[in-house]
Amino acid sequence: MKKQSNFLYSTAEDKTIVWFENSNEYLVLENTTADILKRLSKGISVNEIAEALSKKLSVPLDRTIDFIIDLEKRIYAPHSNKESEIINDYRDIEKPKSFEFIKYYKVNNVVFKVSYLSEKELSLVHPKFAHLVVSDTSKFDYEFDVFINNKFIFLIVDKQLIGAWSRSDIHYFQGKFSMQFIQKIHQKEENQWMGVFHASAVSNEKKSILFLGDSGNGKSTSLALLQANGFICLADDFVPMDIEKREVYSFLAAISIKKSSLETLLPIYPELETTAEYNFTRLNKIVRYLKPNNTNYFSHLPCNDLIFIKYKKDAELSCEKISKIDAFQQLIPDSWISPKLENAQVFLDWFSSLNCYRLTYSNNEEMIATVSKIFNNDL
Repeated sequence: MKKQSNFLYSTAEDKTIVWFENSNEYLVLENTTADILKRLSKGISVNEIAEALSKKLSVPLDRTIDFIIDLEKRIYAPHSNKESEIINDYRDIEKPKSFEFIKYYKVNNVVFKVSYLSEKELSLVHPKFAHLVVSDTSKFDYEFDVFINNKFIFLIVDKQLIGAWSRSDIHYFQGKFSMQFIQKIHQKEENQWMGVFHASAVSNEKKSILFLGDSGNGKSTSLALLQANGFICLADDFVPMDIEKREVYSFLAAISIKKSSLETLLPIYPELETTAEYNFTRLNKIVRYLKPNNTNYFSHLPCNDLIFIKYKKDAELSCEKISKIDAFQQLIPDSWISPKLENAQVFLDWFSSLNCYRLTYSNNEEMIATVSKIFNNDL
């Protein structure tokens, strides 16, 4: 059985977070279990570990041997890559000779030319970036081509094939498209990023806070309310963080506003009344897009706080610190964390320094005041 080549360990409260290099997977283990794993990785025999564990816990030797063998099988079992691999050889696939839609997006002083084969490809990307469209097409810095061929969606950047994804993996394509955007904007290769979080990021121009939570909990609505009250929208849904500075970097996508939030937000953003509406049947949601108030897409700021936020009708405001383990187990599933060992270590170090909160609210003013207190370290 092939062993993992490297592990990283980080103690959090009464548990141990373990990272596996071969699978880029994080597990939260009991400290005793993590200690067994450490011993196995050093080549210590199952019998030797079992004897020590049997004495320590006063349990029969055969039970500890069975436990360790079972653990070894589960830990070292092959892990499948969540992102589907393309079995076919697509080197012969040719770029289309013409595209129905060509858009130019300007991000500060950088211009992207993005060509979409048809309305289908356009719908997968353009709505989030429509606010960046410019009419001056005399020159551009980077060129993206997006087209569907043989039921796969292809992404070509500056004449280089980045990848192809099946219909069931559209979200991976969208993530890679966004990753290519931030690499060009911030001039950083993929291995220079610590990770990307499915969150909303807001700033007071000195530091940032990440809002997390399940879809429908109110991350984007809270972000829209905060940017109407003096805060800056750094990113929505796709929040990149770098290795060198360990800071949240700005991302240019518009804020996704669900239909259920319009009643709250229309008095503040009357432009939403006539904004185009998009029906994402696969995700079972109808959204409009709100332009972020960020004027500098090159900005980046430190982040010391995570808030798991939830709007709940008629709820009393509640804001409390939560355990690092609870926060970690909610953060990881929807995040992309760099598979590079050095970057994984930086991520674990960064996470260990965070303050983690759970904020439930129904009154918008109380939510805004509470977030202000967290920014000011007054909570």
